[in-house]
Amino acid sequence: EDDFQFLLCEGCRQESPHLKLLTCLHTLCLGCLGKNKPAGQCPVCCTAIPQASGIPGMDNLLFTNLQARLRVYRQMVDGVDLFCDNCRKLGEFWCSECFEFLCTKCFEAHQRYLRWESHRAKRVTDIRAGSAKDFLEGISRTGSLSCSNPDHRSQPVSIYCQRCEKALCCSCALLDNQHAPFRDIRSETQRRQEELSSMERELRRRRSGFEATYASLQGEAARLEEAQREMRELIRQRVEQLVRLLRQEEEELVGLVEARQEQGRRELARELRHVEGVLRRMEAGERLVEKMSLYATEQEVMDMQPFIKGSLQELQRLQPPAAGNQEEPGPFAECRARLQTL
Repeated sequence: EDDFQFLLCEGCRQESPHLKLLTCLHTLCLGCLGKNKPAGQCPVCCTAIPQASGIPGMDNLLFTNLQARLRVYRQMVDGVDLFCDNCRKLGEFWCSECFEFLCTKCFEAHQRYLRWESHRAKRVTDIRAGSAKDFLEGISRTGSLSCSNPDHRSQPVSIYCQRCEKALCCSCALLDNQHAPFRDIRSETQRRQEELSSMERELRRRRSGFEATYASLQGEAARLEEAQREMRELIRQRVEQLVRLLRQEEEELVGLVEARQEQGRRELARELRHVEGVLRRMEAGERLVEKMSLYATEQEVMDMQPFIKGSLQELQRLQPPAAGNQEEPGPFAECRARLQTL
């Protein structure tokens, strides 16, 4: 079965009696062509299908006929329904020209009447003993052409008309004067096969160039993927580096803020203590002057007034420190500048 996987539809990989041959030389069944999306192109290689309906007009006769022949071979190998196509007795022979099973009696009559027409019937047991390849090759060697005229299908064909490019029997060649010039059909068949083989060799030679281009494109795609991977890794490393620098800067700035805050706190505490001391001195002075005016004798006023006066004059010379005049705290100006730089 593995040797004949090429007979399956290249779309659904199923055996089908309706195989179509596209101009791109892919073979697809009608089911795959009917549900092909987008329509109008081969689903395998995306080559455009010339027919507006998206269904090629060319049947893959080779694959369809090979499938039919293989079904006959399986029938013989399995030993199922081997009945003579003439009398329904046990079929012991098979004719590749008639495509029929024959019993022994019908085989003898077949050989008697059709021996001059190269009908070579083989024994079923002999065919069963061979391989499927042997069976198909035997049919290809004994297969005969039929006349292009539907009324002369039974006539043997040995002539090829170069004008209409068709196989003819002797009757068509003699009675229809429109056919000329003629060639031997076997030589024409061989010429066509050789022409296809020559084109196949040239195609194989040209294929190497496309394979080299394909390999180059694959390499370019791989290099692009590698470049993308390297760039993503570089971005990741640089971002991690930036994050580390930012974290380091964060730690430094936080440390600077804490240091400036501690310095400012100490300075404010010192000033608070100073202002608090001044206020207490003022309160003490106000209280002392008030008490003296209430309870001091003249002698006490004369003795203490110069000292108290000097202390009060010193308090009057003191000025309260400027508070709240700056737009922003001085200790954090450096931090704000570094943040702006970041």
